[in-house]
Amino acid sequence: MNKEGLGLVIPALALSFITFCLFFFFGLLLFFILAVLFSITTIFLIFFFRDPKRKIPQGDDLILSPADGKVFSIEPFYYHPFFDSGGKRLSIFLRITDVHINRAPVSGTVKCLRYIPGRFYPAFKSESSEGNEQNEIWLENDRGKIVLKQVAGFLARRVVCNLKKGEKIEMGEKFGMIKFGSKVELLLPKEIEILVSLKEKVKAGETLIAKF
Repeated sequence: MNKEGLGLVIPALALSFITFCLFFFFGLLLFFILAVLFSITTIFLIFFFRDPKRKIPQGDDLILSPADGKVFSIEPFYYHPFFDSGGKRLSIFLRITDVHINRAPVSGTVKCLRYIPGRFYPAFKSESSEGNEQNEIWLENDRGKIVLKQVAGFLARRVVCNLKKGEKIEMGEKFGMIKFGSKVELLLPKEIEILVSLKEKVKAGETLIAKF
């Protein structure tokens, strides 16, 4: 399990234990119902914060999926300050049942981290790409540049990024997560070849989604 979940799992587990003890000593149905609810919550949180091992492909021209989920948008963008021109925007929607740990799509250097405050539109709406609260991670290596966005959503209002400007990161390395569903976007130069299609399911650190 990812350590980000400990702050939620431990209290839920403690409440489950306490309410079961209260039910055992006092026999009140209310305590039993609460104990069952806290136990279900604990199981869900352990499931949500699971951290499965991934087999990372190798190749300096590869771009891997940064998140588990489904590709729900591939469209052009026309300007970003990190690029000399426009390119392609690929969006991955994370459902509540997906693994929510984010992984680096390429090896490279973190050139900039940019936090953008905003609203909390549902992730499937187009205005969420620019209007929602988000983290931007600008990555560069010998092959080129890409931008990764962690976008908050209607329910997912906690975005975790453990990177620092100037830090080097390896392809497939874990760097953060989005809690309770939302989306991750990649902004790619227009000459990059995209290898996935709409509605295709992808896995962070395993699925090859594009090539330099």
